Amino acid sequence: MSIHSINVRNQFRGRIKEIIHGPVVSEIDVETPHGIVTSVITTRSVEELGLKPGTEVVALVKSTEVAIAKI
Repeated sequence: MSIHSINVRNQFRGRIKEIIHGPVVSEIDVETPHGIVTSVITTRSVEELGLKPGTEVVALVKSTEVAIAKI
């Protein structure tokens, strides 16, 4: 499968730095030129995608809500 176009505008190309495996979900740290982007996905998806440290990926960030907190 290849993606020809996508509506997600926030895309961060990088390499997987670390994977913290859990029984159901895993935490994926992606090192990008702008810093670390962390994703939580199912452990099954990690296995099916063959993800491991060093793998080149694109982190796609889509949100229908952005919350703002005054500090």
